Amino acid sequence: MTNNSTKLLFLSTLLMGTILSISSNSWFGVWMGLEINLLSFIPLLSSNKNMVMNESSIKYFIVQALASTMLLFSILLIQMKYPPGWESELIPSMMISSSLLLKIGAAPFHFWFPEVMGASSWMNCFTLMTWQKIAPMMVMSYCIQMSTFMFSIIILSIFIGAMGGLNQTSMRQLMAYSSISHLGWMISSLIVSENVWELYFIVYSLLSLIMVILFKQMNIFFLNQIYTASNLKMEVKFLMFLSLLSLGGLPPFLGFLPKWIVMQSMIEMNMTIIMTIMAVLTTITLYYYMRISFSALIMSYTENSWSMELKSQNSSLILPATVMLSTMGLMCTPTLILLY
Repeated sequence: MTNNSTKLLFLSTLLMGTILSISSNSWFGVWMGLEINLLSFIPLLSSNKNMVMNESSIKYFIVQALASTMLLFSILLIQMKYPPGWESELIPSMMISSSLLLKIGAAPFHFWFPEVMGASSWMNCFTLMTWQKIAPMMVMSYCIQMSTFMFSIIILSIFIGAMGGLNQTSMRQLMAYSSISHLGWMISSLIVSENVWELYFIVYSLLSLIMVILFKQMNIFFLNQIYTASNLKMEVKFLMFLSLLSLGGLPPFLGFLPKWIVMQSMIEMNMTIIMTIMAVLTTITLYYYMRISFSALIMSYTENSWSMELKSQNSSLILPATVMLSTMGLMCTPTLILLY
């Protein structure tokens, strides 16, 4: 009971920290909200029973504390050296953006992210992939610019997200590299419009939630658990991989919709070259999703999984319902394209 009430307390302060950051009208308020958010998430990450989780929470704390220090020093330095309205200038924008990019784990500041994800529980992974990105990205929208620096971050994030996931066997680290790849798209959608970013973030959060629920329910942490045919029925595998391909952005699933809107908006803003590079690099991500999917559906070997036993829960209702959500992209597309 004490454990649950403690979690509830830290969850409420986690939400409060993010809301304080995005609703604050001063940079000091933004920094304070990010600090409350950080200090609330550390106890949720750590565990008395698992020393590896404690190690990952220390890594997370060190990186986030460094990013917060960079942000605070950048704000103080900018307030002293630059006049009001500095958000439109390149150097101050880069200083603020760098600290926030370190906070969300965008490339080339991404090295901590797969490590922390690889040792966390599935629900903590979901929080890291979604909620922990809201405040830094909203703050970044105040001073983001179409610069060579930001375009390099976008391309590098998508490239590293694609290449890093090619040889992964841990599903949590695979989802981490997928998140880094999606970060590139989210930053570009932030340059285009905040409305487009909101749509992208909501769809990404929904698809990530579906995958996390599936992996948590089946107790899957490694690829060889999916390949073990005796533990997973073929139809369960099929439904799982429909959701995975939707997360990768394969048309006509829901995951393709925000990418389509971002691409269309970037073409209208004469950013065709960078959009083409982004689309080509994203096909690498789709490649390893499809490789995992086809291998798991076709391969059938029966040796015991060395990692963990799969939970034998009844998923007859949850799986079809969640997959239906992620495959409704074709029906939603005409309406949302007209809206945007």
